[in-house]
Amino acid sequence: MADKHPPDHKPQPDGSDMGWRALGYLISGIVFWGGLGYLVDLWLDLPRVGLLVGMLVGAAAGMYLLIKQMSP
Repeated sequence: MADKHPPDHKPQPDGSDMGWRALGYLISGIVFWGGLGYLVDLWLDLPRVGLLVGMLVGAAAGMYLLIKQMSP
C-alpha cells in the first residue's frame, strides 16, 4: 500500500539553485527596503538618507534570511 505521508527529508538543491536563491534574497531585500526608504524620503523631504538606510537594512535582512534558510 502506498504511504499517504511524504518522507520527512527535503531533497537538497544543487549549487546553482542555492546561488540563484541567495541572489534573489539579496536583491529583493535591497529593492524592497530601499523602496520603502525612498518613500520615507519623499514623505519627510530628506536628501536620500532613507534610501541609503533602507538599502543597507535590506542587504542585512537578505543576508539574515539567507543564513537562516541555508543552515541545517
